[in-house]
Amino acid sequence: MSAPESSLRHRIIMHAYVTEKSMDEMERQNKLEFVVDRRATRAEVKRAVESLYHCKVAKITTKIVRQGKIATVRFTKEYSSEDIGSRAGVF
Repeated sequence: MSAPESSLRHRIIMHAYVTEKSMDEMERQNKLEFVVDRRATRAEVKRAVESLYHCKVAKITTKIVRQGKIATVRFTKEYSSEDIGSRAGVF
């Protein structure tokens, strides 16, 4: 992995987006939400999350809100969103 590739990942994912709804989704549906760069595609967000947190992503949905672009990431069953959330600074 080259240095520009590593810094690109950190520019795509800004930080975890924590609300009551996102906490409920984390527990019930194995999902986390992140504020991401508005120009990032779903594929770029998926690559960034998988390489940054060493996990597999099942699905990504995105939405544009006042805070920016929010990516909702659902992980495969082998990975716990609570474990990844603790690494992402949710707790």
